[in-house]
Amino acid sequence: QVHLVESGGGLVQAGGSLTLSCVASGRTFNIYAMGWFRQAPGKEREFVADISRSGASTRYGDSVIGRFTISRDNAKNTVALQIDSLKPEDTAVYYCAADQRPSWPPSRYQVWGQGTQVTVSS
Repeated sequence: QVHLVESGGGLVQAGGSLTLSCVASGRTFNIYAMGWFRQAPGKEREFVADISRSGASTRYGDSVIGRFTISRDNAKNTVALQIDSLKPEDTAVYYCAADQRPSWPPSRYQVWGQGTQVTVSS
């Protein structure tokens, strides 16, 4: 079983930066792609970014391209999301996810973290 724990959320002013981190534990040997999603109040969950097991391939949601950067450190079983030029519309709970199937891009994620709140003030 794999467990994901996010950290790094908080209250930030618009224009600021934040780095979210997600640590995986348990049967981490079968983690392949990892990703970040977010859900704002009253809205559906939105894809933010994901990264292949090697880190060679990444994808980003249209609304975050150029401002968000995903990276991973397999030795530490972590995936990070660097967020720059924060906007109030980036306010959401950010979730880390892991795919346990060796495919890219992933069609869906099986393991989810509890989320970390990011609030951007204008």
